[in-house]
Amino acid sequence: MFECATCDEEFWYQSDCDEHMHDYGHWVECDTCTRLFRSQFACHQHMDALEHWAPTFECETCTSTFRTQNAANSHMSAKGHWLPTVPCQKCPMKFHTEGAAEDHMRAKAHFKTYCHECNRSFRDENCLRQHLNSKVHRGTNIPCPFCHTGFVTASGVSHHLESGSCPQAQGLNRDKIHRIIQQLDPNGIVCKKQIAWHDEENVTYSVTDNAWNGSFWVCYICKRGFNSRQALESHVNSPVHKEKVYHCLNRDCLKEFHSLASLLNHLESESCGFIRFAGVQQVHQRLNDAIMNRRMITGF
Repeated sequence: MFECATCDEEFWYQSDCDEHMHDYGHWVECDTCTRLFRSQFACHQHMDALEHWAPTFECETCTSTFRTQNAANSHMSAKGHWLPTVPCQKCPMKFHTEGAAEDHMRAKAHFKTYCHECNRSFRDENCLRQHLNSKVHRGTNIPCPFCHTGFVTASGVSHHLESGSCPQAQGLNRDKIHRIIQQLDPNGIVCKKQIAWHDEENVTYSVTDNAWNGSFWVCYICKRGFNSRQALESHVNSPVHKEKVYHCLNRDCLKEFHSLASLLNHLESESCGFIRFAGVQQVHQRLNDAIMNRRMITGF
C-alpha cells in the first residue's frame, strides 16, 4: 500500500498515489526551493543535505517559533511578549516606553544628561553642556573691558566689540581688532599668516532691487533668501562672506574663522577637545590684556 504524504488516503499502486497528490496538491514541498517529494522523510533528507530548512522566527520572550516574522510579531503583540527596548541611561534596565524609562531615571537620578539643579533632562550631552554654560548657570560675569557690560561668554564680548556695539569703544570693529591682534601675533598663534591684509573696514555693501527674486531678497554669493532688504543688508555686511583670518588654537584642528567671536565660540563648544569652556574665558582675558597693553601674544 502507498500512503499519501499529506492526508490519510492509501493506494494499491504508486502511480495512483502520485496522481492523487498531484490533483490535490498533497506533495511535500521543500521549505526553500520548488522541489516536491512523495514523503516527509524524503523531503527532510533533501533539506538536511542542502540546508534548505526554512528559517524560524522566535518569540523574544517564550520558546515559541514561527515560519514568518509577521507570525512571530502577531504572537508577541497578542501575548505581550515583546522585550523592552528603551534603555536607562545609567543602569542595565530597559523599558517598554520612553515614559517608563524617564520615570525610572527620574526616581533613581539615572539621567546621564540631567541637570539636578533645574530638574531637567536633555536629549544628549551636548545639549546638557550648552545648558550648563548658559546664562542660567553661568550668569553674566564676563565684562566688556570698555563699558563693563556683563556677558555670559567670551564670544559674546568679542561679538559686542567686533560689531561696533560698545558705546565706550565705538572706533573698534572686526577689522581694527584683527589688525591689532595681527600686529601682536607675529608667530601666527591666533591669526592666519597672510601675505597681505585687504582692509575691509570701510567697505559697506548696499542691496539693490536686483536682489529681489519675487519671493525673497537673495544673497548673490551664497544664494540664501531673506524676507527683507534690511535683513539681506545685515547679512552681506556681516563677516560671513569676508576672509577667514583666524585659526583654531588646536593645530590638529583645521577650522578657520571670520571673526574672533566665532573662534571663541568654537572653543567654547569644546567640539575639538582643545580646551574646556572655563579655559576659553582665560584665553579671552589674555587676549584682552595683550590688546589693552599692546603686549605680544606668546601662546596659550
